[in-house]
Amino acid sequence: MRFLRYFFLAIVMFVLVVLALANRGFVTLYLVPEELSGLLPFPNSYVVPHFVVIYGAVVLGLLIGFVWEWFREHKIRADAARKKRELSQLEREVKGLREKTGDGKDDVLALLD
Repeated sequence: MRFLRYFFLAIVMFVLVVLALANRGFVTLYLVPEELSGLLPFPNSYVVPHFVVIYGAVVLGLLIGFVWEWFREHKIRADAARKKRELSQLEREVKGLREKTGDGKDDVLALLD
């Protein structure tokens, strides 16, 4: 199984390197439209290789997806935490009842008494 994982990672790395080599041309990346460029305290445009834009878009998409999923699963996590607290409370209650009624006896014998 470890071999398959390393093989898959090698293929992904190879594809990323080939993509970077195929897109070495430079592009101008504008942060805001030209009309609004006077409002920024930093440069409005940057000249970067095309593959940086592609990889940046992929990383940004992944980050947005992770955050979106984290917010979406908030209800599920809150429900699981509530059930965990309820379970621990019930376990403490059962333990207290066993100590009070069982007096160290077997559960079946405690029920017969």
